[in-house]
Amino acid sequence: MVNPVHLRTLLEVTRRGSFAAAALQLGYTASAVSQQMSALEREAGVKLFERSARSVQPTQAAVVMARHAAKVLTDIDTLLAATASTHENTNQELRVGIFPSLATHALPRLLRSPAWRDLGLNLKIFVAEPAQTIQGLRAGGELDIALVYQVGQGGLAWPHTVSRQWIGDDNFRVVLPGSWGIRPGSEVTASQLAEMPWILHHPGTADATVIERLFASCSLHPRVAAYCDDFNASLELAAAGVGAALVPELALQRGTSGVVVLDVPEIRLARSIFALLMSDRHNAQVDLFMDQLAATLRGLSIAPRHI
Repeated sequence: MVNPVHLRTLLEVTRRGSFAAAALQLGYTASAVSQQMSALEREAGVKLFERSARSVQPTQAAVVMARHAAKVLTDIDTLLAATASTHENTNQELRVGIFPSLATHALPRLLRSPAWRDLGLNLKIFVAEPAQTIQGLRAGGELDIALVYQVGQGGLAWPHTVSRQWIGDDNFRVVLPGSWGIRPGSEVTASQLAEMPWILHHPGTADATVIERLFASCSLHPRVAAYCDDFNASLELAAAGVGAALVPELALQRGTSGVVVLDVPEIRLARSIFALLMSDRHNAQVDLFMDQLAATLRGLSIAPRHI
């Protein structure tokens, strides 16, 4: 029986041109590579290398074996991956609806963590705005849990069979174009921003109404340069000098190149992040997921509440 480990080593030797180079790539010693190739010659019953004091040269048999070994090893990898996938699919699936910025900046970090991999849970993920994911929680819906946000007290409604758990508050920050010359950490008041162009939410949305009221309370009546409900786009527009914007901390995880992030005392706003749970689907898997999400948000400085 040919040892697949020896086949992988053969591939590296033929690719690299020497036992020493293959050993460096694979983390072996040159002596270990030489021993493996000798063992492979015995297993195959053919001479694979012409050895001299200064070099080794693969024979035609080695070249042919390496060509076929590449396919065999790919088949083995595919077999193992399919087996692992079958095993994973036997675990319970948790169907999660999640809004885009949480899916972009927090969920991948959670899924890459060793603690999450050790849980053995499978997620089926639906990325959409809160109003859409809430629909998936209704009777017979496709979701077990919906992660949503709310700015202020309005704009969202959910079935009475759904319970709500607060996760944390995602604070908005004032973002200015770097080209405006205002330094990070500068003390800026709302009145100093009154005549500046702004990038705002589209009028008529619940978020826009809350922001309009906040600005009015600060006697801030901004000159609108753009309407945009996508925070990534707002950041890019601000970096291009279009105007100032209100952007939540979570969206700022992508980086702040070309913009200045300020804390303006009069402009205090947060969007509350919470989980909507179907009462009859609340189980240990949901609790494990929520615990991991809370830990992930702590790592992003989005301080979660106790859940």
